[in-house]
Amino acid sequence: MLLDVVNLVVEVRGRRVLKGINLRIGKGEVHVIMGPNAAGKSSLLASIMGLRKYHVVEGKILFEGEDITGRPSYERALKGIALSYQIPPPIKGLKVKDFVSAILSKYKCSVDYFIGKMLEVDYLMDRYLFVGFSGGERKRMELYITLLPHPKLAMLDEPDSGVDIDSINKIADVISILAENKTSILLVTHTGHILSRLVDKGSIDVVHLMMNGKIVFSGIPDEIIPLVFKYGYKEAIEKLQRLDKNE
Repeated sequence: MLLDVVNLVVEVRGRRVLKGINLRIGKGEVHVIMGPNAAGKSSLLASIMGLRKYHVVEGKILFEGEDITGRPSYERALKGIALSYQIPPPIKGLKVKDFVSAILSKYKCSVDYFIGKMLEVDYLMDRYLFVGFSGGERKRMELYITLLPHPKLAMLDEPDSGVDIDSINKIADVISILAENKTSILLVTHTGHILSRLVDKGSIDVVHLMMNGKIVFSGIPDEIIPLVFKYGYKEAIEKLQRLDKNE
């Protein structure tokens, strides 16, 4: 098992944002987390990454069998965990190519030119990092930067938010290729725009539904996604839970 989150309870400034999360991800698996706003989706990714303001009250996080619950985020990154932010900040004065060079030097890795071409980011290299980027450019570049260190687990926070159809297709194609090459993906989406593309490719292993800081249902894409799109989160969860009890 690559990632094992066990009964994770997390607080931010005294407010409980995760309330007993259990999640297991194997090598090369793609897991999708869906849910309404403020369900705790982004907080889960941030907690796995070890960002400072997310305080673990109970539970633990295991990565490749090692307990990393108390480890700082930079150590988790060096072990192979990466996080792409929902809205990466623009940084004036720092060119993309210089930031890329710094990452390559830090992680002692090489550029994946194939991924760069798929995401079509080469023309952005002389621009300042995320300054004046369109929604699609920002998300494609954020994914490219996330993948530079060749992570074992890539956590993607709403890669389909505010993105054009062409960019969604490119991002979905890259995710599928990563999974085929045994990179695990934990993808958060609120809108679900990217899901039809990933489902068509057979790239999603498990979908988890979150509500109020808990994973309330987990299952296969064909079981969950159509109900969410038809009824919305609350009613879909109620229907899925009733079906589960009747089986």
